Amino acid sequence: MRQSINSKRIAIVAVVIFLLFWLIGWYWSLSPDTFDVRKRLEQNSPVENPTSIAGYTLTTTMIDVSETLLDKPGGYLSNDVLPPGIFLDNMPAWEFGALEMVRDLALSMRKDFSRSQSQSIENPYLTKAHPKFNMDHKSWALPSSESSYAEGIELLKKYRDELANTRNSDSQFYTRADNLREWLKQVEKRLGSYSQRLSASVGSARINTDLAGDANAKQSTPSTNQRVVQTSWWKLDDNFYEARGATWALLHFLKAVEIEFIDVLEDKNALVSLQQIIRELEATQQSVFSPMILNGSGFGMLANHSLVMANYISRANAALIEISELLNQG
Repeated sequence: MRQSINSKRIAIVAVVIFLLFWLIGWYWSLSPDTFDVRKRLEQNSPVENPTSIAGYTLTTTMIDVSETLLDKPGGYLSNDVLPPGIFLDNMPAWEFGALEMVRDLALSMRKDFSRSQSQSIENPYLTKAHPKFNMDHKSWALPSSESSYAEGIELLKKYRDELANTRNSDSQFYTRADNLREWLKQVEKRLGSYSQRLSASVGSARINTDLAGDANAKQSTPSTNQRVVQTSWWKLDDNFYEARGATWALLHFLKAVEIEFIDVLEDKNALVSLQQIIRELEATQQSVFSPMILNGSGFGMLANHSLVMANYISRANAALIEISELLNQG
């Protein structure tokens, strides 16, 4: 009799713990909402008219996006080794996508935006901040991912403070068309990769175009002229949420760029194209009402969330290519 009672108690405790972990995991897996870049800047900035300071808006937005990775419900989950975080995969994938966009921007901040010419000196704060964001995103031992990213954020804040200091001319941010174009070229490749991976949710035969356009080009090892590409069923939701996290971060960066580079964009007649990209990226953040990422085929009865996401990203990427061409014109 006692054994039966004890077994029931153990079963009840196990069910309660499972439900508790499930509820916490569900709450932690909710994607952060988008925010108004201009409004947040005006409300939280300690300086007057922050949008008039070159680089202040984009740097602040980069800081806000990075802090969201650390401060959202559940904190940073990618390196969790205890339940329920260790059992989650959607939010860690989302975090990695957003982190990749932060890393790309950190690199461009270091080598492009803060430098006027190729012979100019790197900014010391950005030189130190860039590798901080390249810390392994799954590292939980000392130093942990969170501590490294937090140090990078603090270095960005020091750089931002110097931008606002009119008596200090060592730290600069240049709103030049060529600087912006260099970063956008990185974003193009990133979005192109996401589009291909999401489209592979449905198996398709692809022609090898790696050497197209250059008759004398070579590659390290031979590859077939045609191959079938399809994402594993287990990776569908990871690819979807990684792309969703990346587009979430990029959406805010481009909203900051719209403020930061308004004169350049208007001069190049590229402002409308940027606004169209922002609209496409906003569509990627619509609520997902399905309890799981569906993978319907073609024009079947079920939706294919990956193909819908790939469509928005492809349209945004096409507009990015157009902006790059406009910025390249004299």
